[in-house]
Parts: sequence; C-alpha cells; structure tokens
Amino acid sequence: MKFVIQRVSSAQVAVDGSVVGKISKGFLVLIGISCDDNVETADKMTKKMLGLRIFEDENGKTNLDLKTVDGQLLLISQFTLYADCKRGNRPSFTGAGNPRMAEELYQHIIATCKREISVVEQGIFGADMKVSLLNDGPFTIVLDSHEI
Repeated sequence: MKFVIQRVSSAQVAVDGSVVGKISKGFLVLIGISCDDNVETADKMTKKMLGLRIFEDENGKTNLDLKTVDGQLLLISQFTLYADCKRGNRPSFTGAGNPRMAEELYQHIIATCKREISVVEQGIFGADMKVSLLNDGPFTIVLDSHEI
C-alpha cells in the first residue's frame, strides 16, 4: 500500500464537473492499494498517516499531528501509484489490487479515519476525477507499507 500525503491549505476533487469532496487545512492523500494488501496493512498505514507530526507548533517546528490542528482529510483512491515502468513506455498496473478488494480497503480506510478526524472527504472509487490543491510548504510525504 502506498500513501502520497500532501499537506494542503485547501483541496478538492470533482467528478463530471461537480465537486464531490472539498477540504481546507489538512491532508490530501492519494491511496494506492496493491494485490498483496489487507486490513492489517490498511490499519498500519492509516495509523502512521494520522500520527504524522508535520504541522508547525507555536515555535515553528513541525511537531503537531492532523488531529491536534483540527485538520481535515481528502482521500483519493489512485491505482496508478502501482505503475510499473520497467519495460517500455506504457506502464503496467498488474501490481495494483483488483478493484473489488481495493475498494473494500479504501472504504475501510475512510471509515477508520472518520472515527478519528471530524472532516473526512473522499473521491469516487474508479471515477475519472479532477483533483486540485494548494500544497502548503510544499510538504509531501510518501508512505510505503513495505518501508514502515
């Protein structure tokens, strides 16, 4: 599982010209789910993401987590995080989880986050989405379940 976490001042996602998710200060998280992932992986990654202390405290140090700053979440499923570009110029996505399993894990991550964070917005799984954001920093972190 891979999470691309961007600290944002604002972000939104639109489908067919309509905004389906919008946040102010918080994290925009692109979520890639592989064929090897499961609920335990999702829980480990979600816990790590929610615990990241990447917001500034009163001394300007990145020392505060999302909940402490009353931050919001926008969660977007993105299978292309598992693009394999080793051969040729056309990526292969065989490492991405099958859609049914990936959507179940994506929904599990959303439900877990909603128990911790007051505002959790999301994209639409499998849809053609238009994502816009104002990256704060810029501050972007990539979490890979094989590395944590």
